[in-house]
Amino acid sequence: MSFRLEMLQVARLAPKLLGESSDLVAEFLRSRLAPCGAGFLDRADRPDLYYTVFGIEGLMALQKDVPTATLQEWLATYGDGEGLDFVHLSCLARCWASLGGGLTLEQKQTLAARLEAWRTPDGGYHQSPGKKNGSAYGCLIAFGAYQDLGLLPPDPFRIAQCMDSLETPDGAWSNEPSMVLGSTTATSAMISLYRTMQLPAPPASVDWLVRQCLPAGGFLAVPGAPIPDLLSTAVALHALSNQADAVAKVKEPCLDFIDSLWSAAGGFHGNWTDDMLDPEYTYYGLLALGHLAL
Repeated sequence: MSFRLEMLQVARLAPKLLGESSDLVAEFLRSRLAPCGAGFLDRADRPDLYYTVFGIEGLMALQKDVPTATLQEWLATYGDGEGLDFVHLSCLARCWASLGGGLTLEQKQTLAARLEAWRTPDGGYHQSPGKKNGSAYGCLIAFGAYQDLGLLPPDPFRIAQCMDSLETPDGAWSNEPSMVLGSTTATSAMISLYRTMQLPAPPASVDWLVRQCLPAGGFLAVPGAPIPDLLSTAVALHALSNQADAVAKVKEPCLDFIDSLWSAAGGFHGNWTDDMLDPEYTYYGLLALGHLAL
């Protein structure tokens, strides 16, 4: 199962905890749809492929209607992704996969070739150009994009070699080599990627990830961060999804934390200092709740 479908399957359980508030979330997501269905809006009110991923999948998780035809028409303007950066290339592939195709085989192969331009000499991928080493984020996003295209990256186990170089002395992973401390998002990405590649994740990384959850709830982005955040919490819960005992330990405090980020406007804030709402964090709220509803 692809990363996209794995996350969507879990996010669909969020209404069990949201109850009637599910309709508020759907209304908020629809409010972020650009006029004429030309994508979902970013925080500057501009249509953006990245936010469109979360808008589409958020509505799908709530089992609400998605304006498929108008979104497909907008996506078609991007063709095979010429001129897009690494992240938006992967988003284009993911949007088309969510909406049921639309790219020809030739377009898929061309888009995949564009992704390869972001491959690093160590076998990984990095979201910034000209890097010698891949990042945890880049490896996860690239692998997911290939899944959405129905393809496999060339020499996929070279990605595993890159992953090894990103391990940190504390038993976690970072997004750059030679870092002393790991990060929650990088460690979550690597544990999830290990699972997809059917490789056993080092037990130390699971223990490290559990320790990033505060007693009062919410996961820290890095050890010593001042406050927890929703992205770190959602991806950590997703990475720990096959660790039932670990999730049970953090379930109640994480429910309290996520509730503290809920807005009556129908969205979720990224953290306690975040004043804005957007489709991205709202989808991560659904993903986190879905895991806690299991």
